[in-house]
Amino acid sequence: MTTEENQPGPGLAGAGPAQSLLLTVRFLSELALVAVLVWAGVAANLPLAGRIVIAVVAPVLAMVIWGLWMAPRARRRLRDPSRLIAELVLFAVAAAALAAGGPVLAAVVFAVIAMGVAVLLRLVAPGS
Repeated sequence: MTTEENQPGPGLAGAGPAQSLLLTVRFLSELALVAVLVWAGVAANLPLAGRIVIAVVAPVLAMVIWGLWMAPRARRRLRDPSRLIAELVLFAVAAAALAAGGPVLAAVVFAVIAMGVAVLLRLVAPGS
């Protein structure tokens, strides 16, 4: 094993209560990102085939982007501030898609929580 493999990555181990809470909310917001994209695809004002394609392709694309460039163990993880910008763009696109086809209040709440936690986490636990 190399030295890098022995180093703990970002996560709950060794995190204080505030960091643990933020990391948990962050993980839940990542899961919500996928759910919001599915919901937005289903609610889109398109024929059924188009809604199905969007409801499948959009979340898969978001998961691929997250896995390649933003996940803690991604081989090509972006460095901040590029990673933060990419996260904010993904959350904003998902919120806009949700607002376009459904409950605007839910889209605003999702955007505020997801984007707020992404920014706040950089202040409380840089590198997360």
